[in-house]
Amino acid sequence: MSNWEVHAVKYADRNARTRADSFILADNHDAPHAMDYFVWLLRKGSELILVDTGYDDAEATARGRPIRMDPRAALAPLGVTPDDITRVIVTHLHYDHAGGLHLFPNAQLHLQAAEMAFATGPCMCHDPLRAPFTADHICEAVKRLYAGKLVFHDGDAEVADGVTVHCIGGHSRGLQAVRVRTDAGWLVLASDAAHYYENLWARKPFPIVVDLQDMLDGFDRLQTLASAPGLIVPGHDPLVTTLFPRGVADHITRLDQGPMGKVPQ
Repeated sequence: MSNWEVHAVKYADRNARTRADSFILADNHDAPHAMDYFVWLLRKGSELILVDTGYDDAEATARGRPIRMDPRAALAPLGVTPDDITRVIVTHLHYDHAGGLHLFPNAQLHLQAAEMAFATGPCMCHDPLRAPFTADHICEAVKRLYAGKLVFHDGDAEVADGVTVHCIGGHSRGLQAVRVRTDAGWLVLASDAAHYYENLWARKPFPIVVDLQDMLDGFDRLQTLASAPGLIVPGHDPLVTTLFPRGVADHITRLDQGPMGKVPQ
């Protein structure tokens, strides 16, 4: 029974943000609060699983949120090409997590059924709920479904030996976290179940939320899934790149050996 490598691959960042963008009822709400954008690569021998796809230059232009590099180029230092990716876990269908589905044409997608229902259902009649989604990305997921290349999960499920998904909800109806068996123990890629360490440990909810109770309950669930508090990895926190060792390139961070020091709690 071997363990997985886990690489956090940063492809974008956004510095023109404040704490009000990250926390409901934020203290010092006008203070700057940067955000990093990642995809995550899992590797075990010849097996590869990509967690989320990021978004491309077209989406960056449409939203006015530039990226530092195309997600395909960001993965290149790991020796991975888009055609090598045959499995993608889609944590949820927001633009920054599913905006690059078309970049990985060989991939079978793993998605919570609740997320597809949410992104294609009556909730999308409301502008604030629809805003983080882009119709073309949802259509790409539907095309994969009709091509027989989408697997739906309902709650907890195993994607591969040592890789499981767990529906958390809160931020989006079918948001799922990913649990990975590593040398350091069970590591949890929280994705947007906790954007920042402070969301998780200070119980400060993120403002983009469809169900606040699910988001708050999800913070507790993340702790039950990880072997240790330091093995919960937030989805957008710049601290991740300083708390974990640098990987094979400046924009890649190695997660599977655990953090180099104590994570903020």
